[in-house]
Amino acid sequence: MTMRSYQLYHYTIPMDSQVVLRNRFLKQRDGLLVQVKCGEHEGWGEIAPLPEYSEETLEQALAQAREWLEGWSALRCPCEKTPLTGLYPSVAFGLSCAMAELGGELGEVMNTAFAPLCYGDPDELYAKLDNIEGEKVAKIKVGLYEANRDGLIADMFLEAIPDLQLRLDANRAWTLEKARQFAKYVKPEHRARIQFIEEPCKTPAMSLEFARETGIALAWDESVREPHFAVAASDNVRAIVIKPTLVGSLDRCVALIEQAHAQGMLAVISSSIESSFGLTQLARIAAQYTPETTPGLDTLDLMHTQLVRAWPGSNLPLAGLQSAVVQAI
Repeated sequence: MTMRSYQLYHYTIPMDSQVVLRNRFLKQRDGLLVQVKCGEHEGWGEIAPLPEYSEETLEQALAQAREWLEGWSALRCPCEKTPLTGLYPSVAFGLSCAMAELGGELGEVMNTAFAPLCYGDPDELYAKLDNIEGEKVAKIKVGLYEANRDGLIADMFLEAIPDLQLRLDANRAWTLEKARQFAKYVKPEHRARIQFIEEPCKTPAMSLEFARETGIALAWDESVREPHFAVAASDNVRAIVIKPTLVGSLDRCVALIEQAHAQGMLAVISSSIESSFGLTQLARIAAQYTPETTPGLDTLDLMHTQLVRAWPGSNLPLAGLQSAVVQAI
């Protein structure tokens, strides 16, 4: 008979004061680390609902995770498994990562290539791009300011850096007319180097019309997290963006990746502002399942510290399980 056990930890990490999620500042990032043990083996995962985006609160996630773990730890036969169906996305993802580590199913290699993220200061993005070797891919948040301003900035980068591939994320901010205003300021010869824009308009139908009119490719992001989403090839849709904390279990994420690849589309693993711990797991998932695609994981610098597992090359201090940042619960 193999004994099973688990431990949960709550973490609180101070954030950069400029981080805005929809209509609120994110002053700190709270989440859970889960450790599971079965005999001599162990696995870890991170459960971190993202405020304003996740359907569940951290309190709801904690209660559900604890209930699931109690059921799992009561099993004694090594072959018995507890399904992850019916769980909140963040809980399903964190627990599935812990189970994958426990079973030796999550590769150790990390894809640490990244698309630098610009939150408003173009000079910062120039500096980050100077340090990148190989494919130059960057991401800019649009839709926070005037659409014509966003268009001018995107065009400026594409003009200044001839080998730049640009990813844009609008979070469904624009009407079709606003999106047209954005495109008006991006020169036609530059549009092909916009790798994709994530859901520019308030509805998918508007976004598809925008792409048809402008030739600027789309990526589905919010749509991927809707209950009945199915990957469908389209001339105007180049990619799907998978934020596992918001999508669900590792199996669900892998199924979406396989569907996208089967239809000749990119699948991009992207962060939901997880800690360095969570980012290292996302980088391992990206290396294992989307090795040829640059993931969207440039969010660590928004935090004041790393957590338990360090991101390669980061100069941020590393908080361990015994630090003030972490509390066993």
